Amino acid sequence: MNKISDNPIVFGDDQLTIESVVAIANGQQAALNSSPGFSARIDRGTKFLERLLKEEGVIYGVTTGYGDSCTVAIPPSLVDELPLHLTRFHGCGLGQNLDHVQSRAVLATRLNSLTQGVSGVSMELLNQLTTLINHDISPRIPQEGSVGASGDLTPLSYVAATLIGEREVIYKGEIRPTAEVFAELGIKPIKLKPKEGLAMMNGTSVMTALACLAFKRAEYLTQLSTRITAMVSLAMQGNDFHFDEALFAVKPHPGQQQIAAWLRDDLQADRPPRNSDRLQDRYSLRCAPHVIGVLQDTLPWLRQMIENELNSANDNPIIDGDNERVLHGGHFYGGHIAMAMDTLKTAVANIADLLDRQMAQLMDYKFNNGLPFNLTGAEGERKPINHGFKAVQIGISAWTAEALKNTMPASVFSRSTECHNQDKVSMGTIASRDCLRVLELTEQVTAASLLAATQALEIRIRKGELNMNHLSPALRQMMKDVQSDFDFVVEDRPLEQDLRRFIDRIQHQGWELY
Repeated sequence: MNKISDNPIVFGDDQLTIESVVAIANGQQAALNSSPGFSARIDRGTKFLERLLKEEGVIYGVTTGYGDSCTVAIPPSLVDELPLHLTRFHGCGLGQNLDHVQSRAVLATRLNSLTQGVSGVSMELLNQLTTLINHDISPRIPQEGSVGASGDLTPLSYVAATLIGEREVIYKGEIRPTAEVFAELGIKPIKLKPKEGLAMMNGTSVMTALACLAFKRAEYLTQLSTRITAMVSLAMQGNDFHFDEALFAVKPHPGQQQIAAWLRDDLQADRPPRNSDRLQDRYSLRCAPHVIGVLQDTLPWLRQMIENELNSANDNPIIDGDNERVLHGGHFYGGHIAMAMDTLKTAVANIADLLDRQMAQLMDYKFNNGLPFNLTGAEGERKPINHGFKAVQIGISAWTAEALKNTMPASVFSRSTECHNQDKVSMGTIASRDCLRVLELTEQVTAASLLAATQALEIRIRKGELNMNHLSPALRQMMKDVQSDFDFVVEDRPLEQDLRRFIDRIQHQGWELY
């Protein structure tokens, strides 16, 4: 479950974790490192830039145009206006808006990058970002318009615009003009200093924010899909020896071994009588640790990639105030996040496919070892007109197909843009958005599978083929939790609202699992 602490997350101190970003996204407060050393480091960068400007030094994006316009010199009299123009001409995002939680995550990731102290921004700007978080004001950020290098320019322009009181924000569930909300709360818009528009926008903070949220959702799905697999195995009268510890000792992928261990724990109870002569279950049960285990084994290195990006300075140029150097490079490139999200969405979609195959078995009377067709709870003369989970299984198949379709890697679709200056780009933000869509579809499959597995176990219990001694404490608790909010299906009824309710519980990680 997502738990929020009363203590604020401190930026500019230790490295942030994925969990820190998720906590901020879900409402936790933020604070800046209060040590004199931190503020001094921030000030050194801004003072170095000020001296360079007075000496008429050439600084990309400060005394030059942006991107392919880097050869265009900006007259000294217009330098102060340049960052404002950068924010405004990038105000062309389209598509759906990021939701309030996602936008808060973006604020956290951008703030963390800038507090590395090498972006040439002022304490005033860092304080303004902190103020947005702590007043629960999130910029309205359209999802579409970033190619992931030069960073998330267009979506982050909406954050930069909010700092100066322009465009719109999400506040108390409503989209309102930023200036109106600032006036209401007594927040003063800031004026962006010469490097600050570029520092705000030229980075990977949108894709990284979405990656943090996606990671935690995927992590939870590994656990919930394992629990559902145990329920299905029991309902199908499957073979629990497929998860034997000695068996998995000879193929020692740690995540795969963890999934098998969880399944053993969940199936640790009196063995019920079996009505199956199959020595080996079909792959969707027998190989479940091998499928879910891929995702479980992928999570540690994905965490490393995401958290490295999260705790990086990822704009351009880098301002080395300590050694008084301006370092021109390409840290805005989101290739690591693109690879992480392309990988994660594939592993997650395989979970949807696994559950889809389990559900196809569970509802087909030819394969489910004596359960009624489509798991209908109706009996007697009412049985012929009742269809149980028939349409739900069709829906599961549709959601799975769409999830699988969205696994096409985004990172290989680089486009040359901006007069061929941005001639190789990451597509990291599109990869992150695709991953969130695959997660949403897989959560739909998971919710439906959880309800179906619970229905199947209840049918076995009502038929006297199972009793509570055959269920481990974990499975008994899971059934109890589901049944407290889901009525056994006897007569056909629309299940949409049940499904939506359980999807919401999954997305809010509503059960303690392992």
